[in-house]
Amino acid sequence: MPLTSPRLHVLRTCLALAFLGGAHAALAAPVAPVHEAAQAQKQGMLDTMRDLVNIESGSKDVEGVERIAELIRDRLKALGGTVDIIPATDVFRLDDTPEKVGPMVHAEFKGTGTKKIMLIAHMDTVYRNGMLKDQPFRVDGDKAYGLGIADDKHGVATIIHTLTLLQKLGFRDFGTLTVLINGDEEISSPGARSTITRLGADQDAIFSFEGGGVEPRLTLATSGIGAAYLTVQGKTSHAGARPEGGVNALYELAHQLLQLDKLSKPEDGLKLNWTVAQAGTNRNVIPGQATAQADARALRVSDFDALARTLEERVQKKLLPESKVSVKFEVRRPPLEATEASRALAQHGVKIYQELDLPMKVVDRASGGGTDAAFAALKARGPVIEGMGLSGFGAHSNDAEYIQINSIVPRLYLASRMIMDVSQDKVSSK
Repeated sequence: MPLTSPRLHVLRTCLALAFLGGAHAALAAPVAPVHEAAQAQKQGMLDTMRDLVNIESGSKDVEGVERIAELIRDRLKALGGTVDIIPATDVFRLDDTPEKVGPMVHAEFKGTGTKKIMLIAHMDTVYRNGMLKDQPFRVDGDKAYGLGIADDKHGVATIIHTLTLLQKLGFRDFGTLTVLINGDEEISSPGARSTITRLGADQDAIFSFEGGGVEPRLTLATSGIGAAYLTVQGKTSHAGARPEGGVNALYELAHQLLQLDKLSKPEDGLKLNWTVAQAGTNRNVIPGQATAQADARALRVSDFDALARTLEERVQKKLLPESKVSVKFEVRRPPLEATEASRALAQHGVKIYQELDLPMKVVDRASGGGTDAAFAALKARGPVIEGMGLSGFGAHSNDAEYIQINSIVPRLYLASRMIMDVSQDKVSSK
């Protein structure tokens, strides 16, 4: 509901004061209408997280993902957005991609300004259907527990309540607010990645609502995640009576792993580690097939490209000429690379947190993990900020997964102010 003229005037006056040159005293205190509105959303946030947690939505439980998508659609529609549930049709098939992939919720909110801002999160979890009955949503002190609450149902709730807050304040100075909530993040977003990239290319700023860390932070860089799959085809034979009639795929696999063992470049953030291997069927049979898998991490997209070429070149050198060796490399997630624009916007976030007398760390060097924000950044013209969600811990760890309730108000304040300030050209986004 729009603000009355007096309230809107007060809000704009407070925002203007916060950005007057040399106004150090103003910067030391939060913008009162925004902070009060954030405080008013606290209980609603908890209720929304409860409602989201109470719908099981494992990545491969497509029916569960569809149910939670309907709830999110209805909440966004109630806020005045144009909302659609989009089925995953352009699916990038990875080694473990299921036959059917969950949908996305896409919403757009039109304002009176020019800036285009995108908010992203995911609604799927790593948990199996049926686990909820033994581990329901609960509040214990300053922590709210629940399956998927830290990864990433709190992120969905934060987006919903940031939009609610802006609506309560009557703020419409943005051009377009685009929301995309996908249902396949935990399986590397095979159905959503192309949509995230396409929508991200047209934005002045992109905010991703994964967790903001136990200690408050914003993240500008994450590792890319890749996987290598090595397959050796040999020939079976009796291991006792006629071993010379076979082609031992296990021997060839061992040879290949040894020559592919030194491709990591830790100083550059490139890592390749072989983690899974299988060969043979019986003790007395020369194995006719052997396979191995490797986990790969990189800080730059170009490093993955070079690694894929090196793998193809190396496997041509075989121990057993009669064996057939193939290698497949897939980029499960590209790296998110920090830019000057993202650094500038993150530092603006640090100043906003200072208004609440709270510290904020900016992580601009990748230390692991992966994010859908990297897909958004592939063709982005503006800054991309990850970690806009709540503080929490224990992602993927069943009953140990929680968010910190005392981070709700600061994060709603931060998200709202960042959207306001980008919309009103109070921070550089280029």
